Amino acid sequence: MIISLVGYMGSGKSHISKILSEKLNFRLIDLDKEISKRNKLTIPEIFEKKGEIYFRKLEREALEEILATEENVVLSLGGGTPAYYNNMEIINSNSKSIFLKASVGTLSERLSKQKEKRPLIANISDEDLSEFIAKHLFERNFFYGKAQFNITTDNREPEEIVVEIIEKLYL
Repeated sequence: MIISLVGYMGSGKSHISKILSEKLNFRLIDLDKEISKRNKLTIPEIFEKKGEIYFRKLEREALEEILATEENVVLSLGGGTPAYYNNMEIINSNSKSIFLKASVGTLSERLSKQKEKRPLIANISDEDLSEFIAKHLFERNFFYGKAQFNITTDNREPEEIVVEIIEKLYL
């Protein structure tokens, strides 16, 4: 089984996927880290040197390869991955998809502390961050909503979220 975690940046995909993979004894693959490793560049460097379109092409190639060749994996996807090409259809066809849903307030609070690591919001002021997230989330929720399972993460402990994921997948 491949379990794909989707959601906006800051929704907890990396943290939850780590705990989930340990609990299930599955391999953990973070798609962004995999792309960085393959290209010997960080995601911000790829965006800066080659642009977002090039990054999305690399992302699609890595996604297809992982979904076609891996087993017993928790796959943590980038926030934009579901919104490009027909990625969400491929994710749903080849894995169990889980949307980790967080409110604009929660996302703004988390992301304001991580802006330097996030190329899409690095140059957005703290005052404008909530509005940017709200607009972006509005655009992407259509794709996230195609996930097979939705789990709200606001004000919840990661372990509690992991238990709910396992229950939804195995019951």
